[in-house]
Amino acid sequence: MAILIDKNSRVLTQGITGKTGRFHTSAGIAYANGKACYVAGVTPGKGGQTFEGVPIFETVQEARDKTGVNVSVIYVPPPYAAAAIDEAVDAGIELVICITDGVPVRDMLNTRYRMQGKKAMLIGPNCPGVITPDELKIGIMPGHIHKKGPIGVVSRSGTLTYEAVGQLSALGLGQSSCVGIGGDPINGLKHVDVLRMFNDDPATEAVIMVGEIGGTDEEEGARWAKDNMRKPVIGFIAGSTAPPGKRMGHAGAIISGGHGSADEKIAVLEACGIKCTRNPAEMGKLLKSVL
Repeated sequence: MAILIDKNSRVLTQGITGKTGRFHTSAGIAYANGKACYVAGVTPGKGGQTFEGVPIFETVQEARDKTGVNVSVIYVPPPYAAAAIDEAVDAGIELVICITDGVPVRDMLNTRYRMQGKKAMLIGPNCPGVITPDELKIGIMPGHIHKKGPIGVVSRSGTLTYEAVGQLSALGLGQSSCVGIGGDPINGLKHVDVLRMFNDDPATEAVIMVGEIGGTDEEEGARWAKDNMRKPVIGFIAGSTAPPGKRMGHAGAIISGGHGSADEKIAVLEACGIKCTRNPAEMGKLLKSVL
């Protein structure tokens, strides 16, 4: 079992012929079951071509009709990324993963509004993607650091996702799935959404939740976990180790009205029974201690 993606997923790359799309699609094809899972690409004007055996189509709808894709990963430049999400959602793609950084906030406001009432799930933008170790990798994460096992990882920070995974693997603790939800102010799935999935996943025994300053997503996830989570969760908030006035985060890391600081987030998480560390080098050790 896993969440979101597995060896049965059928993946479309939007922007497959661009430099970034080519590089990371090639890496995804080379990882585990990637050769069977990556079945289509889309670049307008290049339909009929192929990339490493993957057929390229003019539109997402055409790709879905001809290959049955149910997941799309987007490596489209920022000015066009939201429109690419819209196209995937309108074509009936079930899971859309947008890796692109720098997508205009106004564009994402319109896209999130258009998604209301649709079944599609969005991860990102500005995220590393999703991986189910030894099954499928969709995104920019280094596949070799992952190991199959029972620990779920959900994070707003790409780099800290890799750090948590590296520590877990070094301790002999593999991962069920790792989800980078991204740090932009307007994005798709939140911590609470992924926690729900891990809670229902029989292959997941514990979860690392990595957050950042700004917003209230981590607090909302913690409060839900207190009332519903049947598995241990440990937390880390990026920026909690920096001195006041020097704490940085993603574009979504906006502190307002005294809310959203690292100290406040940690206080809420710990009040909800989620043990936290202020040292990012100890995420793996803390998780192991609660098993």
